[in-house]
Amino acid sequence: MANVLLIDDDPALVPEQVRQAFPAPKFQVQVASTGSAGLKLVGGADPDVILLDLHLPDQSGLEVYEKVRQIDTRIPVIFVTTAKGADTAIEAMKHGAYDYLFKPLDLNQLRRVVGEALEVSRLMREPTVMSETALAPEVEGAIVGGCPAMREVYKSIGRVADQNVPVLITGESGTGKELVARALYQHSRRAKAPFLALNCAAIPENLLESELFGHEKGAFTGADRRRIGKFEQCNGGTLFLDEIGDMPLASQGKILRLLQEQSFERVGGSETITTDVRLIAATHRDLPAFAAEGKFRPDLYYRLGVFSIRLPPLRERGDDLQMLVEHYVRRFSRELGRDVSQVTPEAIAQIRGYAWPGNIRELQSVLKQALLRASGPALLPAFLPELAGNTQAAPAPTSQAAAAPADSPGLGLGLDAFIAERLNSEVNDLYAQTHAQVDRQLLARVLQFTGGNQHQAARLLGIARQTLRLKLRDLGLHVSHSVESDDESSAGSS
Repeated sequence: MANVLLIDDDPALVPEQVRQAFPAPKFQVQVASTGSAGLKLVGGADPDVILLDLHLPDQSGLEVYEKVRQIDTRIPVIFVTTAKGADTAIEAMKHGAYDYLFKPLDLNQLRRVVGEALEVSRLMREPTVMSETALAPEVEGAIVGGCPAMREVYKSIGRVADQNVPVLITGESGTGKELVARALYQHSRRAKAPFLALNCAAIPENLLESELFGHEKGAFTGADRRRIGKFEQCNGGTLFLDEIGDMPLASQGKILRLLQEQSFERVGGSETITTDVRLIAATHRDLPAFAAEGKFRPDLYYRLGVFSIRLPPLRERGDDLQMLVEHYVRRFSRELGRDVSQVTPEAIAQIRGYAWPGNIRELQSVLKQALLRASGPALLPAFLPELAGNTQAAPAPTSQAAAAPADSPGLGLGLDAFIAERLNSEVNDLYAQTHAQVDRQLLARVLQFTGGNQHQAARLLGIARQTLRLKLRDLGLHVSHSVESDDESSAGSS
């Protein structure tokens, strides 16, 4: 149950609007009509988000806000104000307030802003547990795994968490990069300061800079008020930029300057603003290859890559797969009200026969589907959806063929099934994933046809050999050494 605290001296209208927007039992709404009463509730009730009126009978909302920050800087505070008080609310946001809303409240906007603030609060407060063994089902936000690659991840988090340097987290989609970012934050010196996350691939290009750096009133069409961006709002804390490989080049340049100088300007503004933010970035892209193609700034890559953590794909994690299956079956059984307590060896064998191109995110989706179909205390192969049940590992390629990862051709994973499965998940980069899946199948098939000869394959595809090599590297496809040598010889003679 989320706890929303409203500090407002309006005796009826605003509290009624907030209770209507956030009804019980999913939400608990507490109301205080003075600043001092609100501060007592902050100290005792541990609210997840605070709605704070700027004009209170005993003290100003800004004074209350400063005292809230002394209690816990992680509580998102949303100011409720009239247009006349907007400048004060903006000043508060420069010191870390989450957002501000105008009276009379728009319920849709209220739900959206408070909902986003509750998610921010959850990210800061929900502990990220790292364990080499299975955990209790009620443990959420857990990084589970004991394979050698995951042990290296844990060591890396321990080495760099308390250092004030940027961290780049790499790995395929669905491997748990956000959990690693949260673990870095929670074990850092900034653990009591704000933590904000932004998915660069989910924000339209024309709005991304405004989200990051803010904008001045009138900076562009629709900019009807000044906006404080994430870098200013998160001053003193940690900012997690997910899918930074999809950030436009113009924004990359501004990020580079911020890392070098800890300063920036809002969109449409000339005032130089300084900030103190630790940056954690993540991507499923091959940034060196993107840099070679001119899609990512090499100097930004070098800045971000001061310390890198690579998350292994699920297919490389060995016995972790069974541990994760058992962990999620117990957890999701509890969440979905099912009584499944074990997974049969036959179901485990079927799960092991699949390469999991969507990694842990896909595994979670498949297990939820299976549990909804299940009857009885055991998870049987028949309960697994067709996507997992009928998929077998690809046959080993011949010595003259491209060696594709197991999630490429030969899996029986049709494009329609691939898209349909992801439509039922929380994926936010379906366009990129689908194109990558098509490339995996197409390139591997063509290279099998040409016996692994990249020169011939590039001619068939109608692309340059260098482009083919970069795509192969980006997708994890590889060619045997002898074929590579033959290809170079044929290229040299052409």
